[in-house]
This record gives sequence, structure tokens and C-alpha cells, in this order.
Amino acid sequence: MLGHAVGDALGVPVEFCTREELEKAPVTDMRGFGTYPVPAGAWSDDTSMSLAALDALGKKEWCFFDVMERFVAWLERDRYTPTGRVFDVGGTCRAAIMDFIRDTYIAELGKFAVPPGDYRVEFCGRRDERSNGNGSLMRIHPFVLYADVKNMPFEAWCKLIESASSLTHAHERSRVGCLIYAFVLKALLKGEGKAGVERALLCAKTRLCDYPELSHYERVLSPDFAKTPKELIKSGGYVVDTLEAALWCLLTTDTYRACVLKAVNLGEDTDTVAAVAGGLAGALYGYEAIPAEWLDTLLRREYIERFCRRAAKVWG
Repeated sequence: MLGHAVGDALGVPVEFCTREELEKAPVTDMRGFGTYPVPAGAWSDDTSMSLAALDALGKKEWCFFDVMERFVAWLERDRYTPTGRVFDVGGTCRAAIMDFIRDTYIAELGKFAVPPGDYRVEFCGRRDERSNGNGSLMRIHPFVLYADVKNMPFEAWCKLIESASSLTHAHERSRVGCLIYAFVLKALLKGEGKAGVERALLCAKTRLCDYPELSHYERVLSPDFAKTPKELIKSGGYVVDTLEAALWCLLTTDTYRACVLKAVNLGEDTDTVAAVAGGLAGALYGYEAIPAEWLDTLLRREYIERFCRRAAKVWG
């Protein structure tokens, strides 16, 4: 979780900067007041939505309705933010959350229009092909952690990850991207290292072969993916590009620091690529590998750690 948040915070000040701009003035440390008027160490919606999910998952009993309610609390009431104010939100995530509000609440009465137990929150997510940004990939790791600790059977594991993606991004391409990520993170949590990443990608290719949208991930699932030239790695907000960029950075570096800085300096959607890469690098290298000065700069670090400790206690 902290690996994810630190990567996010490193990328926030230079979000939307081009690769060429960052080649001339690369990010080497925490900085602030760039793209957004926030200080060094501020994280974005990537970490806020992950915390909202972890908050729900950290209860003894939870459902996806609880997760969506916490997304509402983030978007509408600025919860789970580093500065007390939402300053970044993706269009598809916003649309799904607003649909949830519209479909479930009678605003003037403050009551549910549909009983929580009867509402299929997966219907909130956009299902059109154009809604395949990285907004579910960037916040899927708490669900993977939960499934891993609970040792869920494969079919239930897949259903959980797909449903979690579908809260905002319900198109099969986004769901498959989250599943591939989940295979990789699960291998890292087992301590299998980089060799485990390659085996996880091969396993994903085999186990997910019935998904037509898997074809869009052909390059990242190829045996020689790590040898892909930098100029072919895209780092925009498209889910396929984000997953490729994050995994490429993980596989072509040897430390947490090198991985997240490489991710940030690819440019474009810097916070999300670095957050996804940073979460994986955190799992690979461990807490001690995250530079202490970056952890010390991270805003509301204790707040993040509190959610982690509670979830760990509840999950056993």
C-alpha cells in the first residue's frame, strides 16, 4: 500500500508532462506544486480510492455497496484525501459514482431509493469500449490482498476481482487487465520474485484464454516482453498501456527506487503508472526498500498505515 502511495505522490507533480520534457528535467525526488497546487508527498485519486476500498474491506462484514458508499464519501465529502480536498478524478470513475448516487439515493430525504441488498453495484460501471481507462486497475490491489489472505478458490478469486473492477470499469478489457495484475501481485506476495512475474503472466495467458479481450494484452503476455524497447512503451491513461508500462518498469529495474522513477519519467499519466508499478515493487522488494526520505515526505502516512493495520488485524 505504501509502495503504491509513494509512487503516486512522485508522479502527481508532473502528471501530463511529456516524455521529452521529463528527459530534459527528470524526476529524481519528491516535489510539489507542479500540475496541481499540492505540496510534496500528496497522493491522488489512485491512493484515495484504494484507501476507500481498503476501509470497506477492513470491516468484518462488507459488500460492494459499502465500497461504493466510500467512493461517494471520497468524491463528495473529500474523505481519504491527503490535503482535505479532491483534486484529481477520472471521468469514468466520476460517472460511475454519480450513477450510483442517482440510482440509490433519494437526495432530499437522505434515504435509499433501492435497498442496499437489492442493488447490483456492478451495474454502475461503464461497459462501452471507450471506458477502458486505468481507473479500476489503479485501485484493484486491496481486493487482491484480501483474496490472497483469505485463500479464495480460483473462480471466486476471479469473480471478486472482476466485480471490483466493474464498480467503475465494467468492460471486459478493464476486467482482464485487473485479473492479469492480480496474477502478478499474487506471485509477488508468495515471494516468487521476478521469475514469478514471468510465470504469473504465462499462467494468466493460459487461465484467461476464454476471454476474447485477452488479445489486447498480447504483448505484455509474450515471453520477451521485458525486452520491449522504451519507445514502444506507452504511458497514457489506457488500461492496456498502464499495465504494460508498470510491468515493464518492474521487470527492467532492480530496486524500488529505480522502478518508480522509471515509471514517472515515462511521462503522461505519471501518477497512475508509478502507483501501479510502485505497489508491485513494494510487494517485490518490501517495506525497507522504499526510501525513508520518501516515506517521511508522504502526506498522512500514519493515516494510510492505520487502514493497513486494521485490515491486517481483521483479516487475521
